[in-house]
Amino acid sequence: MKKFITAIAMLLFAGMAAMAQETTYDKSDFVPGDEIIFDDNFEGEKIGEFPLRWDLLDGYAETAQQQGRNVIAFTDNGLGQVMPLMTGDEEETTLDMSIYFGDRGDDSYYNASSYVRFWYREDGSCNLTWSLLKPDGDNQSNGEKMLGLSPGNSDYLEKDNPVVAGEWNHFAFSFNQRAFKGYVNGVRMINVPAMKAPGYLFFASGAFYRYTGLSNVRIAQGAVPLYDRLTNDGKIVSYAITFETGKADLKPESVIEINRVAKLMQEHPELEFEVQGHCDNTGTDAVNDPLSQQRAEAIVNALVKQGIAQSRLTPVGKGSHSPIAPNDTAEGRAKNRRVEFVKK
Repeated sequence: MKKFITAIAMLLFAGMAAMAQETTYDKSDFVPGDEIIFDDNFEGEKIGEFPLRWDLLDGYAETAQQQGRNVIAFTDNGLGQVMPLMTGDEEETTLDMSIYFGDRGDDSYYNASSYVRFWYREDGSCNLTWSLLKPDGDNQSNGEKMLGLSPGNSDYLEKDNPVVAGEWNHFAFSFNQRAFKGYVNGVRMINVPAMKAPGYLFFASGAFYRYTGLSNVRIAQGAVPLYDRLTNDGKIVSYAITFETGKADLKPESVIEINRVAKLMQEHPELEFEVQGHCDNTGTDAVNDPLSQQRAEAIVNALVKQGIAQSRLTPVGKGSHSPIAPNDTAEGRAKNRRVEFVKK
């Protein structure tokens, strides 16, 4: 993968119900990478300060809290551009993140200039623009349409907008030598064949909107099929099943990976798994041990709802006692926050 690139301008407003949001993940084909190369949930950052692992390119941004999560917030009327501090030269990349779009307030207004842009490093040109709201030019964007893809100067492709205002929304992108794909809340919005590899990555908020927050940013490489992982290692290590901070509540996007595991077990009825929940070393064993057990049980319950017999699944909470990476970096801690399906 060459260094993955994206620019996200965060001005979105839509009106879909949260229940409808969850069902879209059931059909999603997004497959996150297996090897984490950048991960930041901003948990260790001081509120009001610029996050340590990012660079400010334009405008103003700071660490803030929204809906119980630490985020990068663009507090200069919603304007700003930030870039994660990272290096890499991988051929296949996935990016996923959570973005909160607050409901429109009396002291905010919308300027239709939301976009996602992917740039070439060599000549600084833009090869693809993904607009998130239609730029009507009259400041009357109502979020009814999601603009899909505009390679070069071609016309926009309109699509329905799956973003939910007042909720956390999951954005995901994948790039390999065959295709570039983009997803919002499990809905695939972009599928570009044979796109040239991007060269760098930045997020931008280009509209006057003060209630946007970016959190849980993860960039990973590779995506090995589940059965291949199981054959090679005797287990499946997953980073795509995630939970609310400090809770055993599955995030909606976790449905994608749970469905993949359920399909694997349906296709191979001989498989039985010990479902292990693992934490990093943040917090105490008195908190992490029972929490990891509760999370393992939540995964088992989700698989049972998919028709998998409970007798084939054994939940085990491992806490922070079995790290697979050092806990002294954000990426190491992210690798340790995992779920393992160990073949019995």
